[in-house]
Amino acid sequence: MPNAFNFSASPFDCLTPDEQRRVRGSVDVVYYPKGATILDVGSQPSHLWIIIKGFVTQFEGDEVIATLGRDDTFDGRGLVAQKASHRFVAAEEVVAYELARSTVMELIADNATFGALLFSELSDKLSALSQRQSQQELQSLTLSRVDEAFVRPAQVVDVNTDVLSVVQVLRQHRTTHVLVRDTSVQPERMGIFTSSNLQHAILSGEPLSQQAVGRWCNFDLITVKPSDLMGEALAVLMRHRVHHLVVAQDAQVVGVLESLDVFSFLSNHSHLIGVQIESALDLNGLAQASTKITRMVNSLYRGGMRVGLVARLVQDLNASLFARAWELIAPPDLVSNSCLFVMGSEGRGEQLLKTDQDNGLILRDGYTPPADLAAICERFSQALLSFGYPECPGHIMVNNPMWRKTAYEFGQMVQHWLLGAEPEGLMNLAIFIDAHAVCGDPDLLTQTQQVLHRLAIDNDAMLARFAASIDAFGSSQGWWNRLLGLETDHGMNLKKEGIFPLVHGVRSLAWAQRLSQTSTVARLDALVEQSVLTPSMAADLSQSLHFLMGLKLKAGLDEMALQKPVSGNVQVNQLSALERDLLKDALSVVKQFKALLRMRFKLDAL
Repeated sequence: MPNAFNFSASPFDCLTPDEQRRVRGSVDVVYYPKGATILDVGSQPSHLWIIIKGFVTQFEGDEVIATLGRDDTFDGRGLVAQKASHRFVAAEEVVAYELARSTVMELIADNATFGALLFSELSDKLSALSQRQSQQELQSLTLSRVDEAFVRPAQVVDVNTDVLSVVQVLRQHRTTHVLVRDTSVQPERMGIFTSSNLQHAILSGEPLSQQAVGRWCNFDLITVKPSDLMGEALAVLMRHRVHHLVVAQDAQVVGVLESLDVFSFLSNHSHLIGVQIESALDLNGLAQASTKITRMVNSLYRGGMRVGLVARLVQDLNASLFARAWELIAPPDLVSNSCLFVMGSEGRGEQLLKTDQDNGLILRDGYTPPADLAAICERFSQALLSFGYPECPGHIMVNNPMWRKTAYEFGQMVQHWLLGAEPEGLMNLAIFIDAHAVCGDPDLLTQTQQVLHRLAIDNDAMLARFAASIDAFGSSQGWWNRLLGLETDHGMNLKKEGIFPLVHGVRSLAWAQRLSQTSTVARLDALVEQSVLTPSMAADLSQSLHFLMGLKLKAGLDEMALQKPVSGNVQVNQLSALERDLLKDALSVVKQFKALLRMRFKLDAL
């Protein structure tokens, strides 16, 4: 049949040439007038329909649950089950292909990916998508240059320096090695002294203050150039069986590359950045480390790593970055008598790209903070700004006195949010519920959060007001029109349309159960354990969240590559057919979840 069949649309884009020929030989073109019922509940489908022109409305009872347009298929699940569970009606004149059931079943038997994309649950579709993602966008890390990795600054001592003094250098600069310069020979030579050499010096039994470092160092340095490739550096390490490479350009030493740095760069940048953060002695060093976090996110995501894992790595790195910055700025006494915490998506571990600062500071009751506390907090906020984390438009930052208080004052403020009816208070409450300690005494945060659980017990009216924010951005179904190309503006804000109602709905259920978990996935697992949600619903919500996060991340990375500001919008008309199909599935899951929340919290009565 027609050669015009669109094999670039999902799920037909995974078919082999022979399978495509089978499809062409088994399809017919059919026409349905506006209002015609194409498939009714309980009927036995004999074909799979693929829309060429027009729109089809999918009903569950009297409720519209989907609108299907060009290249969309239906009803794969009914076809396999031999019984339709939904009604499909032509919303306008429809022209479609009919693909015989026998051919569809043959394709499912021969091509597992086709079957998964056609009728499986969302989680199976996403698994199939992951297996098919192109790796062409990610250049092999072995072709990256040495100077793109973390080259550790070189600390150089004289060959006659005593070992005890060298140990002090190691401690001061948080390193495991120093370079040793010997000017007693011509040309002068350079060696390396590491923690392994230190062990030999200690075992000799002589006082370290009486041993020259030159006695123990290794002068057979292995060097690479900054322009060498990381794959070449790895080969040099393996060939010479060493753990340190000196990076030098001509006679100028640039730094030292450790074997762990090489392996980390070629597998997972997160450890490498973490080491750089811990080794930073000033804010400039932290700023250099922070620039690599977004690059790591890009590499890991393009390389196919699961979004949930990438987000967890980002959370750990950001926590280390913020904690180290706070330690460099705040005096030790303030650090030990306070708790610095982050909130929102950062607190939940669902942040991927650098977005607005959301942080606060709880001071221990009875502690007298430094007189310049306000200036210290301002320096911290400005430091994060210099690292690429914009100021929060709502000023939810430690440089705002509202977000730095004693534990008692924080508890009083939380109670006011709970007992008051102001929308702003409820939003502050939602942000604070996700708080995660990053530095100082975490018990201060835990004590304050316990106030939430005590006051929320059996207060259905309060919980309902809180949960009602799932409709904070409206309940318009305009996203169907954007997906179907019925609106000229194809930009869709996934946070408003899907991520926020999903996250806040789960947060509301978790708070009602007095759960202490902060991440959405951990909350979902706990809600399943308490039989609040079914395992299948929780799995669909988790998969939907990660898919929406991934789609939002991809759009943001594309905007950054074009040197555009990250808008948070996804251009629907630029999505692949499979991405568009999965987006519809994910948003439908969110829609069903919102219906469940309205019943649970009786939101229609508000």
